[in-house]
Amino acid sequence: MFGIGAEIGIDLGTASVLVYIKGKGIVLREPSVVAIDKNTDRVLAVGNEARKMLGRTPGNIIAIRPLKDGVISDYDVTERMLRYFINKTCGKRRLFKPKIIVCVPSGVTEVEKRAVLDATTEAGGGKTFLIEEPIAAAIGAGLDITKPDGNMVIDIGGGTADIAVISLDGIVVSNSIKVAGDKFDESIIRYMRKRHNLLIGERTAEELKINIGTAYPRTKMVKMDCRGRDLITGLPKNISISSDEMLEALSESVNSICDAVHAVLEKTPPELASDISSRGIVMTGGGSLLFGLNKQLEKRTGIPTYIADDAVSCVAKGTGMSLEYLHILEKNMMTTSSRKRYL
Repeated sequence: MFGIGAEIGIDLGTASVLVYIKGKGIVLREPSVVAIDKNTDRVLAVGNEARKMLGRTPGNIIAIRPLKDGVISDYDVTERMLRYFINKTCGKRRLFKPKIIVCVPSGVTEVEKRAVLDATTEAGGGKTFLIEEPIAAAIGAGLDITKPDGNMVIDIGGGTADIAVISLDGIVVSNSIKVAGDKFDESIIRYMRKRHNLLIGERTAEELKINIGTAYPRTKMVKMDCRGRDLITGLPKNISISSDEMLEALSESVNSICDAVHAVLEKTPPELASDISSRGIVMTGGGSLLFGLNKQLEKRTGIPTYIADDAVSCVAKGTGMSLEYLHILEKNMMTTSSRKRYL
């Protein structure tokens, strides 16, 4: 393990947690889920093992996702989850507390930032820094954000979609909306209930989204079998769903993201807007992999839109890479030491 003087970057996502160790790269990628025994308050499983329990637990066990819409919704469970991941990557027996940098959505409040800092410190972290997700995503996608040029990044994770125009190491214009992967799943669940009187779970909705989810009309329609509970008979039922239906189910959420991108472009200074028009828009995060989302954005904005290589890992990579430049970024980032001034 990496116990002595470790420096780690954490992408604390609504759907999953990625941990980057300086000099090693991404060493952990697990779902942000914790299973707890309600009777004893004991943590039974974290990450992959806990995710398998979602929607399948007996009465005394609850599987919790402690982050909602990109921020901490259950402080105690988040702290225990972080402690588990830090111990797993750095070892329980550490001579020094690791220096940690955690990324947060661009729209979080000071109170939400303090919650992340406190939870990370309580979980066993040393000096802790925060970095905004669009900055981390841009670094991880290989963009040079140090120059006076406009770069537009759209990071669509599990809880939030962060849209930002970046220049000279900072965010010029940004917007963060709570429409992302989880909302896509909710839209699919709602559509199946309304259109087919079929109740499906989160995992089934996610499988539909990944396999046949569509934001832009496909040239060839694809289908997938879907199982759930018939709301009329109360019995299990199996039906075939097409990508055209997914296009309809996801249209509202996709339009919300397109509207947010349009709003950011409207506020962008003309010189930077010109740069973005020629350079294009870069998309990161798992939500950006929804089929045709980049094409839909391109159609709405008229600007070339690209999906970054290894889009899911961009934020974690950027968070880890920024460990090399803490002396520069420290001026702009909230840390455990600066946090004390707010208390």
